[in-house]
Amino acid sequence: MRLTDIGANLTHASFREDLDAVVARARAAGVAQIVVTGTTVEESRRAAEIAERYGLYCTAGVHPHHASECGPRTIPELEELARHPRVVAIGECGLDFNRNYSPHPDQEKWFVAQLELAIELDKPVFLHSRDAHPRFAGILKGTRPKRAVAHCFTGERDELEAYVELGLYIGITGWICDERRGRHLLALVREIPPDRLLVETDAPYLTPRDMRPQPKARRNEPAFLAHIVNTVARALGRPAEEVAAMTTRNAASLFSLHESGSSAAAQRPLAA
Repeated sequence: MRLTDIGANLTHASFREDLDAVVARARAAGVAQIVVTGTTVEESRRAAEIAERYGLYCTAGVHPHHASECGPRTIPELEELARHPRVVAIGECGLDFNRNYSPHPDQEKWFVAQLELAIELDKPVFLHSRDAHPRFAGILKGTRPKRAVAHCFTGERDELEAYVELGLYIGITGWICDERRGRHLLALVREIPPDRLLVETDAPYLTPRDMRPQPKARRNEPAFLAHIVNTVARALGRPAEEVAAMTTRNAASLFSLHESGSSAAAQRPLAA
């Protein structure tokens, strides 16, 4: 299977010592392409460095947890980063009303600012929403980005229906493999339009709970994407190879990877 992981936090400290091996394992497992997630201006710079080094792609944005850290230079810096040839989306941006690490007004202000930047640059948006529906959907209705993905969807039917109506792509993670929290996704995934379904690991988070053996320190990594695809395929009643091809095609469409030399990048050797 040829797979695309649309969201992996490879800038995370847990990957600092063995990133070469992590990328090599991903490629050996059929993950031909990875989109590295940017969560602050500085982490977005690091994501771009990783993407350039390994022939991957990345996003540039500020996660709602860090909204209160934004200032006058944030959007200009993201705009500059977004011009890097490996940056294929603005984000991770959105609302998180679960942990509330930043005040709601700050989250909303910088979410809108990043949506407007994406529209200005004609870039897709990599979205985050946790316990923020329907406010999240309301902001999207007011700004109407042309292309966007609801990253790591874990919500209920009403939330999915709202996002599908807005034309969003839907990213499914290892949450669907968790019999405690993700069982409802086994049914909901069937309601995602086939041309809007995407898969991701959100590594190093959300290690598939039913994977055996569990990795050391339960660190998730892109090589485990096939396990998620197999779970999605069983839920859909379709061959895993078909789901892999479909989601890879959808990722290429959303992020314009076919216009950015993804095939050549996938074959690029690792840095020494």
